[in-house]
Amino acid sequence: MTALTAEVAEPAPPPPPDGSAPKRRGVELTLLAGAVLICVLGHHCVALATAGRTPEPAGRYAAWLAGAALLAHLAVRFRAPYADPLVLPIAVLLNGLGLVLIQRLDATTPTHPTAGGQLRWSALGVALFVLVVVVLRDHRVLQKYAYLSVAAALALMLVPVFFPAVNGAHIWIRFAGLSFQPGEFAKILLAVFFAAYLAANRTALALTGRRLFWKLRLLPGRVLGPILTIWLLSVGLLVLERDLGTSLLFFGLFVIMLFTATGRIGWIAIGLLLAAVGAYAVGTFEPHVHSRVEDWLNPFASIDRGEGPGQLAQSLFAFAAGGLLGAGLGHGQSFLIGFAAKSDFILATAGEELGLVGITAILLLYGLLVHRGFCAGLALRDPFGRLLATGLASIVALQVFVIAGGVTGLIPLTGMAMPFLAQGGSSVVTNWVIVALLVRLGDSARRPRPPEEAAA
Repeated sequence: MTALTAEVAEPAPPPPPDGSAPKRRGVELTLLAGAVLICVLGHHCVALATAGRTPEPAGRYAAWLAGAALLAHLAVRFRAPYADPLVLPIAVLLNGLGLVLIQRLDATTPTHPTAGGQLRWSALGVALFVLVVVVLRDHRVLQKYAYLSVAAALALMLVPVFFPAVNGAHIWIRFAGLSFQPGEFAKILLAVFFAAYLAANRTALALTGRRLFWKLRLLPGRVLGPILTIWLLSVGLLVLERDLGTSLLFFGLFVIMLFTATGRIGWIAIGLLLAAVGAYAVGTFEPHVHSRVEDWLNPFASIDRGEGPGQLAQSLFAFAAGGLLGAGLGHGQSFLIGFAAKSDFILATAGEELGLVGITAILLLYGLLVHRGFCAGLALRDPFGRLLATGLASIVALQVFVIAGGVTGLIPLTGMAMPFLAQGGSSVVTNWVIVALLVRLGDSARRPRPPEEAAA
């Protein structure tokens, strides 16, 4: 009865029906100006520290960042005027800081520059953000394409199996000099499917089934079977591709959304138990994962053997060297991490050069972005919107936890990209689409309802 009450009760008071709800677009524009200024100053600091002069493309970089932020703001102002004013500035600031950190690491690898490519992928991401905000006028339209979404997601995850492995994992598609990770786009499609299916079957999931013990019920196969099958297929494909990071993300996403739909905490307990069993099995019998577990348990073993510090050891050294305020942009040694410094370990560069204060600020930005996504979910009236907002915010939260935990030695490394910060075109584009959907959901949540609907 508690779960049913949670479904029909209003989690937050609705906006006033007379159109007096503040739009906050001026606040958003002011925050965007501050975000652009911080990123441009960071760009200059890196150039002065590494080259001793003002960067040559400084004007173009500032103009691009300001133009992209303004274009995205105009799309929100005219198409989603009641959207949350914090979501877009946070995305711009994180993306800009990511470009600054990648530019800083490019100074140590002049033969393999990547900042220009990341800038182009970021431009594509902003363009898709604008497209989603302009074209998608009502998030409930996505509910009609639930099964099309899951079919496309499974197809995207299957294709990389037929391409060569990169760093031990079949997660990349390389064609005509371009490469991308289809699994990044699949996570949005799976979130749409999970939200649509759980919204349509929320009552059956919450109230039907045979009681096992305490408040845990064994759900009937006709209700849980379809979504459980899709989840097992997606996780199985990712395990086959050795993409354990994304498989962990999908597992966590499934459990969180199932708990949100049913209101039963037993699903969290079952999810943690299954995650522990699966992690032990894969970490024991899969050589690629087992080596990462060994590195996690003893990150300094390579030093004892006289081979020098490995990537995780270098990452821990970088965080330690950063101290409270950091060494300053351009003055760190995190490039010693090696080939993954710009991707998996980008947070180590931030920790060394910005210090505990800087890394805390970055993590708080992620926390605020996730918080605003959850707030939109609580304020929405339709179950699909609630679940979709919760799922999208959970994707960001799970990625940040898994990556930050990996590079700090809290959990074994999984090889995922830090949202917006890390090098990776597929990741940055996907995260811009997630932000666009959160903007649309926030607009629906804060938009004043018509008087007749408010009275009902």
